[in-house]
Amino acid sequence: MKILISNASQEPIYEQISKQIRDQIIKGTLEEGYLLPSIRGLARELQISVITTKRSYEELEKEGFIETVPGKGSYVAPQNLSLLKEKKLKIIQDQLAEIVDQAMMLGVEKDEIINIIKILTEE
Repeated sequence: MKILISNASQEPIYEQISKQIRDQIIKGTLEEGYLLPSIRGLARELQISVITTKRSYEELEKEGFIETVPGKGSYVAPQNLSLLKEKKLKIIQDQLAEIVDQAMMLGVEKDEIINIIKILTEE
């Protein structure tokens, strides 16, 4: 599992961690049953507070991405495939919305945006 923390980011560190773990689960890089580093171990590895890693894991657990077994650790939880597909589509939709907003600000017409997407998907 690879996590990179950006001190220059406006996003809080616990959200950076949660987002990166969530993305790896959605992409299938971290599979069901994968044992995550302990809260203390991850904090030590990233050189951050234990409280920060604990908050990240708690957020992921609330969202259903991980399960914590007392005394054993935190594992990637089984994922509902249709729900996982919806989460992937939501990520794509959010990214496309951002791109469309930027294109419109730059004066790019709707048809031009559609043509760009068609060209990119044909490659």
